[in-house]
Amino acid sequence: MAGARVAGGAVGANLLAVRSHNAALVLDLLRTAGPDGISRLELAERTGLTPQAVSKITARLREEGLAAEAGRRASTGGKPRTVLRLVPGAAHAIGVHLDRDELRVVLTDLDGGVVAERRGPLDLGAGAAAVLGAVEREVADVMAARGSGRLDGTACADADTEADAAADGHAAAPSDTRADARAPGAAAGGGLGAPGGPKRGRPERTGSPVRSALLGVGVALPGPLDHTHGVLHRVTGFPEWDGFPLRDALARRLGVPVVVDKDTNAAALGLAVGGEPGSFAYLHLGTGLGAGLVIGGRVHRGARTGAGEFGHQVIQLDGPPCPCGNRGCVEALCLAAIDRGDVGEAARVLGVAAANLAGLLDIDRILLGGRTITATPDPFVRGVAAVLAARAAREGSPEPAVPVRLAPGEVAEGAAHLLLGPVFGRTDV
Repeated sequence: MAGARVAGGAVGANLLAVRSHNAALVLDLLRTAGPDGISRLELAERTGLTPQAVSKITARLREEGLAAEAGRRASTGGKPRTVLRLVPGAAHAIGVHLDRDELRVVLTDLDGGVVAERRGPLDLGAGAAAVLGAVEREVADVMAARGSGRLDGTACADADTEADAAADGHAAAPSDTRADARAPGAAAGGGLGAPGGPKRGRPERTGSPVRSALLGVGVALPGPLDHTHGVLHRVTGFPEWDGFPLRDALARRLGVPVVVDKDTNAAALGLAVGGEPGSFAYLHLGTGLGAGLVIGGRVHRGARTGAGEFGHQVIQLDGPPCPCGNRGCVEALCLAAIDRGDVGEAARVLGVAAANLAGLLDIDRILLGGRTITATPDPFVRGVAAVLAARAAREGSPEPAVPVRLAPGEVAEGAAHLLLGPVFGRTDV
């Protein structure tokens, strides 16, 4: 296998068996090149593929509508080079953020740009039928808001009746539906360049569609959960969801591939794909507190996909009780300070926990997000940074303190990247 490394450490290969892998490398370079585009010669140089292999791949991508000419660029010799660009509207993904009290759904193009959005209240404790029905309705509405055509492979649904929910097998409360884990459902992933190829949806009901390929739906929500199988564990405050096969249940209702992950992991993936380099921790403070970890440019989920349960580290022995069952958790202390209106104390507590994490992992930076932080970002950024700086000074570190800043983007956009990632060769999705 001859080749040169590209962003993310992947290497191209001139083998038919890895044609989709090579196409993903080329697509990723087209994506990062932006509207100015990139020439076939540059693609060959940066992937290590032969010019002939690149020509075949780009020809196929153009036939599929994923790439297009972006003009010509002067050459050092000979005729000008044709440059190619990604066609963002050739495919779409849907990102869903299921929070404890709010639902946000976005429709993104192939480049991750948001083209439609829906947001509304949600009660995560209302039961499976209500929650899944709300997701299905908002998915239909976000597509209807985009235009008058239909996204191929998507079920556009009316508001579900109780009889409809029962027919789909989701009328029971979450604790009564664990048998769904044994039922066949759509596989996670799918879409362009993913194993198994595009999936077709069940017959549509009603709705106003858009003409494009739909890669699937990424769903992000509080953990802990099993990302590999799309099964929830004991979501803090909502133990009735323990064991519920959310991925398969939603895939049956929507008729497209569904991927489920923790909200913090999804947001961290979106940041990494968006160009955030190196190793970092994304700390999300909203209705709860968690962390998404990116180590060496890859999302770190752990051996059981349980990494990042940051909010439930105990930092005060015999402290106030936490809904998780422990006492003195950083999440409980942070949220209690917020409830008292003491943002400075909440930032200090978060800073102590962030310093523990930075010391343990030796990461490059801390990124802060979540609606509690974005409501008043400056006190949190300053407060967390002050704790990290004080610890670095006490330890006599020759290096400056780990930098802290506000994270761009939101969880729902990151959830869409759970489907977009494999298209561009992100194997850590």
